[in-house]
Amino acid sequence: MKCAPEQTITAVCYQSPVGPLMIEALPTALTAIHWPDLKANSAGTAEKHALPTLLKKTLSQLDEYFAGTRKAFDLPIAPAGTGFQTQVWQALGDIPWGNTLSYGQVAHSIEKPKAVRAVGRAIGANPIPIIIPCHRVIGSTGALTGFAGGLERKRWLLKHEGYPVI
Repeated sequence: MKCAPEQTITAVCYQSPVGPLMIEALPTALTAIHWPDLKANSAGTAEKHALPTLLKKTLSQLDEYFAGTRKAFDLPIAPAGTGFQTQVWQALGDIPWGNTLSYGQVAHSIEKPKAVRAVGRAIGANPIPIIIPCHRVIGSTGALTGFAGGLERKRWLLKHEGYPVI
């Protein structure tokens, strides 16, 4: 069976200050960003000049983010997840650059204050880190907790955004 053209995923490896990122997209939306050194990924890379417009725009916005000139992303995204996960990921998108929320605060923001653990699992399942800023969620004590890319990357991203991280 062959995928329809609109279902074809294109992938590119992006060299970021926090390590390589494997970025995947459909023609119409960004679908995933992986830490290839932490997760085996068989997707190939495309030459930058041959990339679809969406991936070129993604790379450009990531360049701006890492240069400190972009504080919010303007990209179509299509993260695969449950309704609850999608609700959590949308709440993460509302956390501004340089700010953080605790897992409990995210749970309150989606009007499910008792779902702190479920919120944590949804955040851990975020398929599009950085764009969906799960690194902006910290423990209730202010401690850095869980991040699929590792705590050193989380610390780097928060410092980059001006958040006072120890």
